[in-house]
Amino acid sequence: MRHLSFRTQSANEKIVKRDWYVVDATNQTLGRLCSNIAFTLRGKHKPYYTPHFDCGDYVIVINSGKSILTGNKNEDKEYQTYSLYPGGRKVEMARALRQRRPNVMIERAVKGMLPKNRLGRAMAKKLFVYEEATHPHQAQMPKELPISR
Repeated sequence: MRHLSFRTQSANEKIVKRDWYVVDATNQTLGRLCSNIAFTLRGKHKPYYTPHFDCGDYVIVINSGKSILTGNKNEDKEYQTYSLYPGGRKVEMARALRQRRPNVMIERAVKGMLPKNRLGRAMAKKLFVYEEATHPHQAQMPKELPISR
């Protein structure tokens, strides 16, 4: 009797096909939006997802300043930076950061949901966030990313 063995194929550069997606952040809840973006950047929506290989897609986010925070997070949420010097801690509220640099809120939220290693840094490079409704990636023919929830 012959033994049949079915081997699970691990993702590699020959197998992976990377698509481009565009997301409009207008009236989207920040956390739910970023969770879906991180899911797509990691490639978990693909049947050949492999945790140790970057098989995710490229994501373009437009209208980044028009995403919403629920509850009192606009007034209560703090974004901190630290210069590693004594007294070098800077705190900025979400409302002020949204007015000054709205892209940073989405970038930081998505990066926090990715792995904390060189693989996660490679995945974060496939995220492009723009404040306006236009973007310079029309040549890649991005598709609309289906946002669940």
